[in-house]
Amino acid sequence: MSEKGSAWEVLRAFLALGLTSFGGPIAHLGYFRREFVEKRQWLGPEDYGALVSLCQFLPGPASSQVGFCLGLKRAGLLGGLAAWLGFTLPSCVVMVAAAHYIHVFQHQPAISGLLHGLQLAAVAVVAQAVWMMAQSLCPDTPRRALALLAAAVLGLMPGSGGQLMVLGIGALTGWATLDDSSLVKHRERRRMAREWPEAKREIRLHGPALFSLALFGLLLAATLLPLPVHGPWALAGAFYHAGALVFGGGHVVLPLLHNSLVTPGWISPQLFLSGYGAAQAMPGPLFSVAGFLGTAISGERGALIAIIALFLPGLLLAGGTLPYWQALRRKPQIAAVVKGVNAAVVGLLGAALINLFTISTVQSLWDLPIMLGALLLLTVGRARPLIVVVFCAAAGSLIFTYPYIF
Repeated sequence: MSEKGSAWEVLRAFLALGLTSFGGPIAHLGYFRREFVEKRQWLGPEDYGALVSLCQFLPGPASSQVGFCLGLKRAGLLGGLAAWLGFTLPSCVVMVAAAHYIHVFQHQPAISGLLHGLQLAAVAVVAQAVWMMAQSLCPDTPRRALALLAAAVLGLMPGSGGQLMVLGIGALTGWATLDDSSLVKHRERRRMAREWPEAKREIRLHGPALFSLALFGLLLAATLLPLPVHGPWALAGAFYHAGALVFGGGHVVLPLLHNSLVTPGWISPQLFLSGYGAAQAMPGPLFSVAGFLGTAISGERGALIAIIALFLPGLLLAGGTLPYWQALRRKPQIAAVVKGVNAAVVGLLGAALINLFTISTVQSLWDLPIMLGALLLLTVGRARPLIVVVFCAAAGSLIFTYPYIF
């Protein structure tokens, strides 16, 4: 793997992804894998899978947390902040503008088709991510079976509860099958046993991680104190509380934000739903909806407060747990758990792909050749994701604009 880099390098890489990564958190993980595992080789498939597993366990926006951790590993704290800023800034800027102009383009056929094409691009990205991650994280029959079981459970129990259940099943399976050579080989266990004393010292000496976890807890406790009904502190508290307690990503945080913002009368239900619809079309994290909601409530100042408050708890948790996670992974029992969780993550991605393909995206027979073409561009043509996004957006816009031709 490549050596440490600079924060500027991290910012440029994530800014490009922030401008082109359509499709939600599962698709983002596919973009990240392609860019940082395959292309730039900042880390290996196993390390990336373990990072995804950690962030799936934590509350907050999983893709933003993975990106933040990638930046931390590459260039320290400045690298983590650069990764978050580059990945988040483009969508947040557009969402702030959308809060002012949401009604202008909402019903244009070309725009509707373009948005639909972006969803088709996301399906192709997720499909490639599932295939590549399955090859590296499920190389044997037990882990393939575990991935299929996880996908089946999520088909019956969609949502954050099902996700936590399959991750727990993966962890327990890994722990129970520690002695299975297909999970942690004898030679690997001996190497980990030699490294474990050093890893324990790393756990004791990591002050910044402890500070990050302590700050997360203090800020969460502050949101439980009596706050003004309105004003910047109340706004920050509402968004921080939602970001600290959400498992499952942006789609799950929306009901929490609805309770925190619509019920007290901060924003109308119609405007809230308009922001949600606009966020679906943005590259980058779905949490960028905070830019829209904050602007609608209190202008640009409200947008800045909402964005920072919603993202901050997830980033504090990711930064606080990453050093301990890296050390604990060098213990044989934890390594076995990670391998089981990684297989469950592949099943989680597979369930997301099925949901995208059968429910959320496909609306006509023309969608199938568009998705197939995008997948061929990614796999056979080795095209950059931006080219795939442009291809799908153009095809969707053309079909919606001239339906009588198609």
